[in-house]
Amino acid sequence: MSRQTTPIVQQLRDRGLRVTASRHAVLAWLVEHPHATVEQVHAGVSQQIGSISKQAVYDVLAACIDADLVQQIKPSGHPARFERRTGDNHHHLVCRSCGCIEDVDCVLGEKPCLTPGQDHGFEVDEAEVMFWGLCKSCRTHSPETPDEGV
Repeated sequence: MSRQTTPIVQQLRDRGLRVTASRHAVLAWLVEHPHATVEQVHAGVSQQIGSISKQAVYDVLAACIDADLVQQIKPSGHPARFERRTGDNHHHLVCRSCGCIEDVDCVLGEKPCLTPGQDHGFEVDEAEVMFWGLCKSCRTHSPETPDEGV
């Protein structure tokens, strides 16, 4: 790894984390591959830096989640996914068929974008929203998709 200070190096230092090749590689890989599973991160980072254990990837992701450098999303019925987009109020679109995930900005822009009908004394500061459906590709290739206009 180069000795120059990259944005990732600075982000790690700003959050009090040691700069390591594995942390840098995981964060850099997630910039280009948002919503990746641990297996995808492991395979991608292994190609970049060589041998890295899956446990090391889990450890890097856990440290980066704690430091708010990575966000974990857990779509029901799918493996956990990881992304670098943190600290804003965005949600996710999830394809029920292929598992494709896309970011979608909150229409209100500020947290929480939804409030419960009854808060039971909670001070609500965040709402997680996951939209489910079929992506364009799966709708196009699905034999069960009804023809338009029928």
